[in-house]
Amino acid sequence: MSELATARDLATTRAPSCGSTRIIGIDGRSGAGKTHFAAQLAHELDCPAISLEHVYPGWHGLAAGIEAAHAMLTHLAHDVPARLPQWDWLADQAAPAVTVEPRHTIVLEGVGAGATALRPFLSALVWVELPSADRFARAIARDGETYAGWWDVWAEQEDVYLVSDRPKEHADLIV
Repeated sequence: MSELATARDLATTRAPSCGSTRIIGIDGRSGAGKTHFAAQLAHELDCPAISLEHVYPGWHGLAAGIEAAHAMLTHLAHDVPARLPQWDWLADQAAPAVTVEPRHTIVLEGVGAGATALRPFLSALVWVELPSADRFARAIARDGETYAGWWDVWAEQEDVYLVSDRPKEHADLIV
């Protein structure tokens, strides 16, 4: 069975843990392929994918992004819509928040999707892994040379998060 099929089976067989919504977390370090995997899974499940990349308030915003996701999931756990802040990376400023409605399933993707504070809301957690050199090459190909100067800043936040929250150890599936 393919990794995508296994993730789909996890998503469809697990009970909702966030009100009536199944939240499927897709976590991993920058450039690992989370966004691509999440898009494929969301397509298979006919559900939205929410990317934390649009939530982090800038290059120092990993912890704040996790806090914003927690606030969103807390609302969804009560089966009420939530407002989710957004970040405009080009303008380097906050963008208008979006409304997230409770659904049968939502894929939540990004570094921090498997955070300790978010795990009680997750029906399943997928960890996406790729060697560091490959991740760097993919991230630069995706985001351009602008990211190169921020790679270490972001990686330091990832390191702190990975040590404190240990998301890979809590993953239901590692791809």
